[in-house]
Amino acid sequence: MVKLNKIYTRTGDKGTTGLGSGERRSKADLRIEAFGTVDEANSCIGLARLHTATEAPAIDAMLAGIQNDLFDLGADLCMPDDGKPLDYEPLRVVASQVERLEADIDLLNKEMKPLKSFILPGGSPAAAALHLSRTVARRAERLMVALAAKEPVGPDALKYINRVSDFLFVAARAVNDNGNADVLWVPGKNR
Repeated sequence: MVKLNKIYTRTGDKGTTGLGSGERRSKADLRIEAFGTVDEANSCIGLARLHTATEAPAIDAMLAGIQNDLFDLGADLCMPDDGKPLDYEPLRVVASQVERLEADIDLLNKEMKPLKSFILPGGSPAAAALHLSRTVARRAERLMVALAAKEPVGPDALKYINRVSDFLFVAARAVNDNGNADVLWVPGKNR
């Protein structure tokens, strides 16, 4: 369990931080970038929830679950699987978390007409915040894919972050009157 008595430790003053294993890495390390960007996406979702709490309580409940799962994802990423035996079972993202997101996406998407154009991020304040969260989640995914090319990253962790951005896209459309208030891209409109 996490216990934070003191917020500053001075251990990172020289540009390193600790992984769950105790290993120290540069704060610019790709693994640190990946779980730091997952944390950033989580913070963006927290801002989006300022709108969804009253405007879309069912979506807000889904977002609350995602926020918790994103902490699981951060814990997963901060504990590299180097194949060495451990005294405990590290927290990993699992398939059921991915499946829950897929079910939520399907539930929200069933009320919407199929898209015939790309949409511009925006519409309602809630949708704009969800689109911003989506773009940060996509950046986290890109970093995780780059990390996976260099060292192990769990396959369910990669699937999960991909589904998060899918969910955020569909949720943004849902809060935009199930896509009826989406702002459509008009190719070449301002030429």
